[in-house]
Amino acid sequence: MISGLLGKKIGMTQFFDKEGNVVPVTAIEVGPCFVLGVKEQPKKVVLGFDEIKEKNCTKPRLGLFKKVNVPALRTVREFKSTDNTPYTPGQTISADFFRPGDFVNVSGTSIGKGFQGGMKRHNWGGGPGGHGSMHHRRIGSVGANTYPGRVLRGKTMPGHMGDVKVTVHSLRVMHIDLEQNLMLVKGAIPGCKNGLVSIERSFKKAYRSFDEKKEIVIHKRNPMKQAKAKAKGKA
Repeated sequence: MISGLLGKKIGMTQFFDKEGNVVPVTAIEVGPCFVLGVKEQPKKVVLGFDEIKEKNCTKPRLGLFKKVNVPALRTVREFKSTDNTPYTPGQTISADFFRPGDFVNVSGTSIGKGFQGGMKRHNWGGGPGGHGSMHHRRIGSVGANTYPGRVLRGKTMPGHMGDVKVTVHSLRVMHIDLEQNLMLVKGAIPGCKNGLVSIERSFKKAYRSFDEKKEIVIHKRNPMKQAKAKAKGKA
């Protein structure tokens, strides 16, 4: 089975579970993803996602799409697979690949925030807050002494913030809408609206049904403490 699919972040909303609790969720448009090829060593499946006009696609890639009889696609990615037999070029994979109760890892590109100072970028504490300080949000001294006489590697400093790949682990799938190819996952995912995301099955948590109830653990009581409490009249 393939490890995951490609999708598009739609935005955040809320979802009511069976008990009536409000759960913050993120809507993801999962697929349809088209199988473009199958690799054996190592086992991988090449997927394409997000239809575009043919004039916006390069000729080599457009030739690949026509060869497997699929429309022009914006994104092409490879995913690991345990068994390639159920996949053939031209096949379509939709949101029914996942089911409510699954745990997934979502990867995307975080929102770029431009050039930021150290207090916002690295959560510095800042300088004194008095009016005569003149050192409220400044960087201060960063160099070393005579030796080594340079700024050490890895020093937290102002610079470009955001626009990096971020992965959020173990988000639970709350609902699947097959008609619109939408999947609702609990919590927030990286990226802006309509941003490309990669959804893979979690390797930390396994599927758990929503009908499964937590077992009530009955803790054993210490008979010595019960006897002492009874003697003091507290039991």
